[in-house]
Amino acid sequence: MTGSMAADPIRVLLADDQALVRGALAALLNLEEDIEVVAQAGDGAQVAALAVEHRVQVALLDIQMPGTNGLTAATQLRQRLPDCKVLMVTTFDRPGYLRAAFDAGASGFLVKDAPSADLAAAVRRVHAGGRMLDPALAATSLLNGANPLTEREREVLGRAQSGTPVAQIAAGLHLSVGTVRNHLSSAIGKTGASNRIEAAHLAHDQGWI
Repeated sequence: MTGSMAADPIRVLLADDQALVRGALAALLNLEEDIEVVAQAGDGAQVAALAVEHRVQVALLDIQMPGTNGLTAATQLRQRLPDCKVLMVTTFDRPGYLRAAFDAGASGFLVKDAPSADLAAAVRRVHAGGRMLDPALAATSLLNGANPLTEREREVLGRAQSGTPVAQIAAGLHLSVGTVRNHLSSAIGKTGASNRIEAAHLAHDQGWI
């Protein structure tokens, strides 16, 4: 924007555990006259506090981050700074992620391999109160339906994905072995898989865990 009556730039926070990606996104956005990256985070745990401190108006959050992921960070951010808009930026265009992102209060969902011009446009759109999402991904999400797994089934499958033994999963979640087996059996049936490892991979590919 130019001229003496130009509005203050949109204050943006970037959260991504990959420093190079975070730096590249910040550099792209800072080329825009009406956008300013005022804070950066390498973990979702820092997001809410930084957003409050820097009076952030739009937060760009990667979904997959160590520790506190982008979905949890979005929920925390909406609780502490409800006027801040959330735009999810991710490498993975999984339908389940799209639904989970909007359930967490996000206003937009953008895949990292989208054209660079789309990034600034998405920031402006969500800041103005609109929504930003890929039409093809939205259609796929609607066709696939909601995540069929319960919260406990997602927890159990998430641990089963790496081949963790049932007894170890049970101990980690403070459940009985029988209860874990029941959750795994239910999840296997819902995903149409033949075993727990396959069920975990199928659920991961859909963005359900």
